[in-house]
Amino acid sequence: MRKRTALGLAIALVLSGCGGQQATPSAPTAQESYAAGGLTLAKRPEKIVSLSPTATETLFAIGAGTQVVAVDDQSNYPAEAPRTDLSGFKPNAEAIAAKQPDLVIIANDIDKIKDQLTTLKIPVYLAAAAKELPEAYRQFTDLGALTGHRTEAEALALKTKDDIGKLVAGVPRHPRTKYYYELDPTLYTVTSKTFVGSLFALFGLKNVADPADADGAKGGYPQLGPEALIDANPDMVFLADSKCCKQSLATVKARPGWAAVAAVRNGQVIALDDDVASRWGPRIVDLVRTIADAVNKVPA
Repeated sequence: MRKRTALGLAIALVLSGCGGQQATPSAPTAQESYAAGGLTLAKRPEKIVSLSPTATETLFAIGAGTQVVAVDDQSNYPAEAPRTDLSGFKPNAEAIAAKQPDLVIIANDIDKIKDQLTTLKIPVYLAAAAKELPEAYRQFTDLGALTGHRTEAEALALKTKDDIGKLVAGVPRHPRTKYYYELDPTLYTVTSKTFVGSLFALFGLKNVADPADADGAKGGYPQLGPEALIDANPDMVFLADSKCCKQSLATVKARPGWAAVAAVRNGQVIALDDDVASRWGPRIVDLVRTIADAVNKVPA
């Protein structure tokens, strides 16, 4: 499962306190349309199917949760999301259509599922993996516009941006501090050119994986060799495989040669929530807060 996730991240990350709250729907004006991302709906959708865990979190965060009738098998947050066996990795047009949706949200256009659903006259919004924070905020507002929760979505985007700004401002920059971000125990990782990498760049950290994909040929998701990684001697290690693969400071320390790595010697191996670390929704703030807390422990 994690192998699929790590490799899938090369195509798209599948990577908040307000997640489960239901806000009062925005009342559209006479001129307001339900339009965003090149898609225009004739009316507010009341039977939404989400095949994107990130979009699912966002829909519930902006108060559109009651309009969601089905989500994919990876959408495990919030708890009240109507989880089904629908797959975003292997989408089945007939199974999706059986839910009679008036809007389907996807994170990847696998097997040209968008065209398949469009042929069935089912509106589709592609919420592709964000590459930077402004893209994530834009998806918040797009989903708000499409679902009739424009005001709530704009408020979420502004609050998320403000919360992240405060967290970053409260942490000294560490341009010489090196970090390694682990997607799985086979040492797939991310570079600074990815969405996750951009979050670490906010703190001025140096990514030890950048040289492994300097030309971008690997899409920002290279696999490192154990010797090269040990030689890079990162000061901090972030584990985005703590849930799926049970990785921890103890398991990392037990790897051959890793006990000498600075991050391991100093106890700077941080276990992340795999789901929060792989999504670009409202819980981005949680990930940034974890990074900030870890950086605050780095000696000046």
